[in-house]
Amino acid sequence: MSALMDTDLTGKLLIALPGIGDTRFARSVILVCAHSPEFAMGIVLNKPMAHLRLPQLFEQLDVPIEADVPDTFVLDGGPVSSDRGFVLHTDDVYNEGASLPVEGDICMTATRDILHAMGSVQPPRRSVLALGYSGWGAGQLEVELAENAWLVCDLDPELIFSSAHERKWRHALGRLGIDSARLQVDPGNA
Repeated sequence: MSALMDTDLTGKLLIALPGIGDTRFARSVILVCAHSPEFAMGIVLNKPMAHLRLPQLFEQLDVPIEADVPDTFVLDGGPVSSDRGFVLHTDDVYNEGASLPVEGDICMTATRDILHAMGSVQPPRRSVLALGYSGWGAGQLEVELAENAWLVCDLDPELIFSSAHERKWRHALGRLGIDSARLQVDPGNA
């Protein structure tokens, strides 16, 4: 069994390599929120939904707004349950039984009360909302890692909460010392 099979990737970032083979994940950076032998799930951090901003979504969902809500894009978190919201946020707002600790002070909550907290006078210090998530069945992520579809690096809160979505992929690669301009799409044969 490889070391990857024994490694819990919860709280790690997945960085899509050019030859990933699935255009939905091209140049994606994903925060792995849960990983076990049975499944893995994460949120794509760098795919904003061009047609949907947070205040607009709050209005559509009738979420009460007591204070200014940041005018940020809602993220396309992945192709699974794309009608469901997932909020990555700091642990200064935590709902026992609903908030999932991810890494350090980062949590994920997928219940309506986190939306109410985001619209309140005491929102989380930092938060980002995504619709949908990325999911893998038993062993599927490990196979993709073995096929070099993804690189793994440690969490960087700036990659989660920054609004510079177009720079996140290059920034994540740079954390590993990799220049994105040097990556080949098709490695060729010797």
